[in-house]
Amino acid sequence: MATTSEIMIDRLLEWGINTYFGLPGDGIDGFFEGIRRRRDRIRFVHVRHEEEAALAAVGHAKLSGRPAVCVSTSGPGAAHLLNGLYDARVEGYPLIAITGLQFHDMLGTHYLQDINHHYAFADACVYNQQVNGPAHAGNVVDMAVRRAMSLRGPAHLCIPVDIQEWELDADHRSDKNIDGHSGVVALTDTAPAPSEDTIAAAAEVLNACRKPVIIAGSGARGAHAELEQVAELLGAGVVKPALGKDVLGDDSPYVLGGIAFAGTAAAQQALGDCDGLLIVGSSTGYFDFWPQPGQARGVQIDVEPSRIGMRYPVEVGVVGDARQILGRLVPHLRRNEDRSFLEHGQQAVRDWWQLMDAQAASTDMPMRPQVVIGALSGLLADDAIVCGDAGTVTVWQGRMRMRTGQRFTFSGTHCSMAAAIPYAIGAQTAFPGRQVIAFVGDGGASMLMGSLATLAMHHLPVTVVVVNNASLGLIVWEQMSYLGNPESECALSRIDFAQVADGCGVRGFHVENPTGCREALAAAIAHDGPALVDCWVDPEEPAFAETLKPAQLQHVITAMRAGTPGAGAKATRLLEPGRLAVAPALKAAEQDLRDIAGTRQA
Repeated sequence: MATTSEIMIDRLLEWGINTYFGLPGDGIDGFFEGIRRRRDRIRFVHVRHEEEAALAAVGHAKLSGRPAVCVSTSGPGAAHLLNGLYDARVEGYPLIAITGLQFHDMLGTHYLQDINHHYAFADACVYNQQVNGPAHAGNVVDMAVRRAMSLRGPAHLCIPVDIQEWELDADHRSDKNIDGHSGVVALTDTAPAPSEDTIAAAAEVLNACRKPVIIAGSGARGAHAELEQVAELLGAGVVKPALGKDVLGDDSPYVLGGIAFAGTAAAQQALGDCDGLLIVGSSTGYFDFWPQPGQARGVQIDVEPSRIGMRYPVEVGVVGDARQILGRLVPHLRRNEDRSFLEHGQQAVRDWWQLMDAQAASTDMPMRPQVVIGALSGLLADDAIVCGDAGTVTVWQGRMRMRTGQRFTFSGTHCSMAAAIPYAIGAQTAFPGRQVIAFVGDGGASMLMGSLATLAMHHLPVTVVVVNNASLGLIVWEQMSYLGNPESECALSRIDFAQVADGCGVRGFHVENPTGCREALAAAIAHDGPALVDCWVDPEEPAFAETLKPAQLQHVITAMRAGTPGAGAKATRLLEPGRLAVAPALKAAEQDLRDIAGTRQA
């Protein structure tokens, strides 16, 4: 007869869930016996750390739209999953977490690895239950999948180690637990269809705007054609929060770039000048870069009703699927014949990319990080998948030029460092034939270095690009720009990640000279198997420069004067002529910056 574990695995297979990330341990060994017996029907990716397993499952869900399973032993192994599960919860993606427990009659007795999984996982998960036997297993698996998919989050099931191998014929089924009462049913799209009156009301607001901007977040993914139609009719530029980077390529004539620190000066200027705002699938935390309340009339489209009006006081909220709603809006929109606002934004973004191209062509030593993103952008396949990270690389990946059809994701709301390589493991597992890039800083890369061994073990041809500045560079600029404080405890010792990669069985490349950067990246991408390019870049290159607000720049100046290490070098880089040309805040503070640069250099 089938065991509890086998029933769970079989039920997950009925739901179409056949991919597992994890590693064994004595608290989950019964479940792993079930995996062994079903090995011909599932894909199991053995990882080196449970956090890596959970983050890989998040990456798999983000890129494929399908949940995977992360599995761990009891106690410390289960606790290691939690950051990845919070990532799934905050980012809004489904996965199934399965953890072991100690023997059912030893729980709560201060036994080995005995922590309260029910309590520990309650906040991180949308469903959280203990499996009590074979007759219970199918029911709770069904509920876990339904809740994970419908609520877009992680579901957790924990199983005592002895119950993992209980057989069905030995299990007592209650009279209420009718065999077969819970079934596998395809979950249909439940997004509501707004009324025609709501669509018309939204169009009325938008038709009244002369200088509209569209904010396209991750909820607009799959609606690129409709976004362009609406943008053309409204004469609107499209700006993208970081999680919406791939909803519409930078090659679109309507895209003005990203927003906030990792965005473009063109997008920031458009948001500052607009009189209309169409928010599509975005609830970014960087809404302080949006228009001030009352500046612009607003319409918001979101599949989640609770997010309507959460970041901006819109006049009309439309709940439903972005692609369908945008398509229904089009017949109601009148063409805005005044194209001056859009044309001004288009010229500003052309100026922006000219600056980015000039920075990418720099032969300065130490190498500038812009050289890396400039070279990498030109090497991406048409269907490439780029998995980014949190940290200074958030800024550089935001300025990576991508085309419609390419995919990008990172931990953009939970903002977990070290997610890039696990995400890429999940992405490459879901799409074995596609080019997958993990773009990560040295801080994030050092946190889960065992992920490199996972790539080698499973021969996953991911290309890892490490932007190595020997610093928690984003924190440096946050300390200065947010609070006006000098840099504190952000320096890192240099790690030669190329040597680490070679030691793990991943082909390592080391780059310090900008003239060899593109060649190294091309060789790594062409390598038959996993590869890593360790790019040693200038630690003084500003993470925030062109997109600093005036008040934030004054904080930076205060911090530099208060003793920030390398203040003179940082000020000198802010004074780059191309930056002064696109950033009015920098131009206004030019003399203060020159004073700092001159004082520190002398």
